[in-house]
Amino acid sequence: MSNDVHLWEEPVFEDAPHATLTSATGRGGVRVLTPRLPRGLTEFEAVQAQRRLLDEYVAAQNLDDFIAWYYTPMALRFSDHLVAQVTVYDCMDELSAFQSAPPELIDQEQRLFERADVVFAGGASLFASKRTQHANVHLFPSSIDREHFALARMPQADPPDQAQIPHPRFGFFGVLDERLDRDLLRDVAQQHPEWHFVLIGPVVKVHPEDLPHASNIHYLGQKDYAELPVYIANWDVAMLPFARNASTRFISPTKTPEYLAAGKPVVSTPIHDVVKPYGDLGLVQIAGNAQEFAAAAETCLRGQGSEWLAKVDRFLAGNSWDKTFEHMWKEIQRCMPQGTARSAIVRRADERSGADV
Repeated sequence: MSNDVHLWEEPVFEDAPHATLTSATGRGGVRVLTPRLPRGLTEFEAVQAQRRLLDEYVAAQNLDDFIAWYYTPMALRFSDHLVAQVTVYDCMDELSAFQSAPPELIDQEQRLFERADVVFAGGASLFASKRTQHANVHLFPSSIDREHFALARMPQADPPDQAQIPHPRFGFFGVLDERLDRDLLRDVAQQHPEWHFVLIGPVVKVHPEDLPHASNIHYLGQKDYAELPVYIANWDVAMLPFARNASTRFISPTKTPEYLAAGKPVVSTPIHDVVKPYGDLGLVQIAGNAQEFAAAAETCLRGQGSEWLAKVDRFLAGNSWDKTFEHMWKEIQRCMPQGTARSAIVRRADERSGADV
């Protein structure tokens, strides 16, 4: 099966007289489309500009049969007039629980449920919530690019911005936002000044000065997906220091299997979709507060052993994005009236690849 994929990005606002659409070819031949809008547009004007750009693009590409694949209900505002063969809602997060979520997001999601032929849920908690809102919901937990992250199991030259950081190192990659347990990170760093905490990713929706700062906490900024194994290879322990709040209630962190594929021991706060199955199977150490985190970290630093790594590899053996998409495609085909769509127009909020750093 081979379809063209057109990935519609969030708009970029810049000093320009007119709205334009730029196109670039991404990984795997995906066509990445970025609306570039003039600064100062009202929200209504921005939506209308995107609608016009989308219509022009669809006409120019002669896209008369396609799958509409949504990651965010908010994209309906400029695309709800298009008629797709199949409409997919790939729900990866409870977006309405995030800080600064648009107030109309819940209503837009209800519209998308009414429109969608099939819904994919990115975690067990999310699946339990969404299955009551649509008749055709399927659980597809986050998968991994095992070969990519397994590169971290081999010696890698330490990147220059990480090379001077002492060991032991506890690493995290991902968006630094309201989901980060800032108190936990601050307290553990204070209790163990000999440990060093490396955080990779953009700071979003929180002020950088509100993050914990200490000589043993290091913010290295956003990195390319391709660079991650090089950084992880030089960590001692990977961590998931998520707060327990509304924005993390339904998350199923893609980072969990990625850290494990990299061969790193993991300490996580008790996020439901990490506890089950990873914590219950003994693959990840679970810690509810700073004291428990420190104890779990000590366990990881002593070494998990070859039996733990073999258990990790057995668990991950059947896990791949190819298999995930194969099963997704079967569900999509069941929804197709006739034939096969030649293209997929994807509205992006958060890619399943986990490339969020």
